[in-house]
Amino acid sequence: MESDLSDGSDRGKVIHVGFGADGKLTRAANLQPAPSQPAPPRSDPHEGLYTVAEVARLFGFKPTRLRYWHRSGVLAPSVRVDGRNYYSFQDLVGVRAAKGLLEQGVPLRQVRRTVESLREAFPTTAQPLSELRVMADGRTVLVQDEAGAYEPTTGQAVLDFRIEGLASDVVRLLHFEHDDRARAYEHYLEGCRFDEDEQTFDEAERAYKKALSLDPTLSNALTNLGNLEYRRQRFEAAERYYRQALQSDPEQPEALYNLGFLCFERDEVGRAIDLFREALRSDPSFADAHFNLAMALEERGERAAAQPHWRQYLALEPDGSWADIANKHLKSSPER
Repeated sequence: MESDLSDGSDRGKVIHVGFGADGKLTRAANLQPAPSQPAPPRSDPHEGLYTVAEVARLFGFKPTRLRYWHRSGVLAPSVRVDGRNYYSFQDLVGVRAAKGLLEQGVPLRQVRRTVESLREAFPTTAQPLSELRVMADGRTVLVQDEAGAYEPTTGQAVLDFRIEGLASDVVRLLHFEHDDRARAYEHYLEGCRFDEDEQTFDEAERAYKKALSLDPTLSNALTNLGNLEYRRQRFEAAERYYRQALQSDPEQPEALYNLGFLCFERDEVGRAIDLFREALRSDPSFADAHFNLAMALEERGERAAAQPHWRQYLALEPDGSWADIANKHLKSSPER
């Protein structure tokens, strides 16, 4: 028995669930689009939510740097919507502060230690580099709140990053509306809207390609073009787009994940497992990657290895589309 649980209201997600002779679930996989903003873009910069790709472009970083900062605890996006992480305006101020510290010669490990120390000293401060006054001289860091100075490391500080100045810098960065990269992102968002409906796939493709003509590094557009090709059953073309996306952004979790999906569909279970794990190294909070990694491990008979991923999926998405499937696998585990 096989059921297709996709529908027009759940863009890009295609799940196939099979049942073996014993009635147990044996296979599931789904396609994941690269994200767009969950709200109209930048009508008020202070209220916007921003993807990893957009933040990377704003500050001239590669997305891999931001993901490394996330994994290593330097700075992380603080907003989660529909299973995705987004940066708030305050997070962007933190990124700008960290960039300023690094440009002044403060080692990344010290930036990380400073953030950790600040979180211990100011437990109500969720994003210390955003909320506090940060000063450094290339060797040491000093921070100050309304009550006075706090020094997580030793030494004098001579360079002063005032948060209000950093916030103004971020606002200026967000108002580059005539820049080709900004216009490319608007075309990308247009493509995201068009690819919700099979009747407008062609318009979506044109919008994504227009975005890429303005910004060839926009890996999200390449990933979503791959999804369009998959949904047209042009699987080799889909794979080419995913691989092009990874050439631009080697750690893009959606492209890694969707390549794993294609491998899973081709019964290349070992390669699918490797790719799902790579996607999770890039984004440990990628709920669907936990789900499908667990399913692939189950298919290979590694039930014990699958259990943590079933649990992590449920922790991230307790009411998610496939919570019942995850719970059934957990309940059927011989370890229970």
